[in-house]
Formats: sequence, C-alpha cells, structure tokens
Amino acid sequence: MSEAIRASDTPYGVEVEAGKNYFWCSCGKSVKQPMCDGSHGGTDFRPVKFLATESKKVFFCGCKATASQPMCDGSHK
Repeated sequence: MSEAIRASDTPYGVEVEAGKNYFWCSCGKSVKQPMCDGSHGGTDFRPVKFLATESKKVFFCGCKATASQPMCDGSHK
C-alpha cells in the first residue's frame, strides 16, 4: 500500500486539549478517524504526532492528501 485511502471528503473538526498528544492516521484505514488505531500495520505508513499547544478546535485532514500533515490544507477540494 503506497497511497493512502481517502477517509473523508472533508476535514475532521476535533476539540484538542493543551499539552495532549494526538496521533493522526496517515493511511486512511483507521476506524477511529481521524486518529490512528494501528490499522497501518504491514504498510509503510506511520501515524503523525500532533501536540496541542492550546485547547481549541483544530481540523485534521480527512482526505490524506494534505501537504500540512496532519492539518487540513484544503487539498480535498
């Protein structure tokens, strides 16, 4: 598997908590989108760590085509 699976046509809005780590699914196979559940096993994909520096709503990429992993950059359009 060399290309990620498009998990969503829109970004995932997630309320994050300051100081907490989040692990974004980069392969698109996770059933816990947009977070990693280990479904990438056996592939070259790895989760992308995101450390929340403040508590707020952020938008994680759902199409897996963003150049700004793990944040949405509008590539889904």
